[in-house]
Amino acid sequence: MCGIVGFFGPDDVVGDIVIGLTALQHRGQDAAGIASFDGNFHLHKGNGLINDVFKPKHLKKLTGNLGIGHVRYTTQGSGDAELAQPFTTSYPFGLAMVHNGNVINFRSAAKRLHQKYHVLPKTSNDLELIMYTFASELRLKNLDALSVVDIFDAVETTQELVKGAYATITVIAGHGLLAFNDPLGIRPLVMGRRDTPDGPVFAFASESTCFDYLDFELIKDIGPGQAVFIDQDFNVHFKNLPAKTKAFCVFEHIYFAREDSVIHGRLVARERVRLGKMLARKVIESGIQPDMVIDVPSSGYFAASGLAEAIGVPYRRALVKNNHMGRSFIVSSQAGREDVVKKKLNPIREFVEGKKIAVVDDSIVRGTTSRRIVRILREAGATEVYFISSAPPIISPCIYGIDMAMSTELIAANYTEEEICRYIEADKVIYQSLEDLQALFSEDKGHGGSCFACFSGQYPTGDVTKYLRHIQEERTSHREKKEERPTETSVSAKAPAPTEH
Repeated sequence: MCGIVGFFGPDDVVGDIVIGLTALQHRGQDAAGIASFDGNFHLHKGNGLINDVFKPKHLKKLTGNLGIGHVRYTTQGSGDAELAQPFTTSYPFGLAMVHNGNVINFRSAAKRLHQKYHVLPKTSNDLELIMYTFASELRLKNLDALSVVDIFDAVETTQELVKGAYATITVIAGHGLLAFNDPLGIRPLVMGRRDTPDGPVFAFASESTCFDYLDFELIKDIGPGQAVFIDQDFNVHFKNLPAKTKAFCVFEHIYFAREDSVIHGRLVARERVRLGKMLARKVIESGIQPDMVIDVPSSGYFAASGLAEAIGVPYRRALVKNNHMGRSFIVSSQAGREDVVKKKLNPIREFVEGKKIAVVDDSIVRGTTSRRIVRILREAGATEVYFISSAPPIISPCIYGIDMAMSTELIAANYTEEEICRYIEADKVIYQSLEDLQALFSEDKGHGGSCFACFSGQYPTGDVTKYLRHIQEERTSHREKKEERPTETSVSAKAPAPTEH
C-alpha cells in the first residue's frame, strides 16, 4: 500500500506534489520520491518521510509543470532506496511512473516481457514490470504520430497482461499525463481540478484529502479498468474497459484511508461510524456492560463513537497518541511495531482506573499490538478490558498490497476467538460480522462491490494458490537471511504464535 499523486498545470507543480504527498504520508513511511518534467526529467527519491527526503535544495531542481510523486510502504522484498518510486525509462519518448498496489503474476509477466520484448527488469519492484510492459506495447505504435487511441490501446494490453491490484500515474514526455487502474479497481485513485488565471491544473491522487489542502475540486473516482489521459492542450480523454465486477478494497474504509477522504462517494469517517453502530448488536448479545467506550487512535475513533452512541455508554478518548510516531501497522518488523506501540500510546489513568473498558480498534491482524494495548489499560487500572474489532476476523492473506501476506501471521486464521482472547489478555473479544460488513459495502449505489478476500478467502482475481506459495517462499528466505527468530510466546500447539500487530 502506497500513496501516489500526479499534477499537470500551467506552472511548476512541485509545491502541489509535496503538499499532496504530505497529506498521504499515512499511506507510506519507508520512502518517497518525485519526478518532474520541463523538457527533461528531474528525479529525487530516497528512504524516509517527506520532510527527510526533500530539502529546499532538492525542490529547486524539481522544475516543470508536470510531475508525479510517491510515498512507499514496503509489503514485499527489501526497503532499498533503489526501489523507491518514481521509476523512469528513456524510451519511448521518456516515461516516469508511480503506482500503488501489488502485481500477482510478476514471474510469468516478467518472463513474457523478456522473451517477447527482450526487456529484463532490473529489480523485483512491481512498478518496473508495469512500466516496461506499457512501454513495450507503446513502442509498437507509430511513434511519429502517436494518438490518444494508441495510448489507450497500450494501457488495455497492459491491463490484460498484468494481474493484481494497481493504480498508476505516468508522465509521457512531450505528450501529457496518464492515469489508469487495474480492471477490478481494487486500489483507490481520484481525479481533481483547480482553475487558475493561467488555466486549469489537473491532478490525480490516491485519496481526495490531498485536494482539500490544495483547493482542488474532486471530479471523480477512476473506476475499474478506467484510463484518463490529459494531453498537452489540457484536453481530458477517458477510456473504459468493458464492464467488470468492481472489487474495491474494503480495508481502505476500515483502516488505511484517512477519515476525511471521500472514496466512491462515501466519506470514510461516516462509514466508520456505521461500522461502530453495527457492532452494537454483538456487544449487547455478549452481555458485557462497559462503563465507557474508548478507541485506539486514530483509525478506531469513529467506530468507537458510533458504538458508544448505539449502546448508550459514554465515549472517551482515554488513549493519547504521540503524533510524532508513525502507524505501527506499516512498520516493517515485529520489534519495530511493538516499539512504536510502546512509544505511541499513553493512557489517561483518571479516565481508565476502576472502569470496565470497551476498547475499539479497526482490526486485529497479528494480535501483538492488541495485547500490548490491553496491558497498557490494565496497568492504568482498568478492571476489565473488552477488545472490539470493527473488522471481521482476518483469516486470509492480502495479496493486493497490504502487509498481511502469510496465513501463519494472521491470528484469526489459526486460533478461535476464545484462544485469541486469552492471548491478548482481554476479558472479551468481539469481532464485526462479515455478513454485516458485506451488507454495508456490497450496496451498489452506483459504485459497485468490494473485495472481502482477507475476511472470506474469496479472491476476486481467481485462484491465487501459486502466488501465495511464492510469497511464503520469499518471506521465509528473507527472514532466514536476517536471522530472525520466532517469538517464544505461544497460544496453542496448532501453529506458530502470532508475531505482529
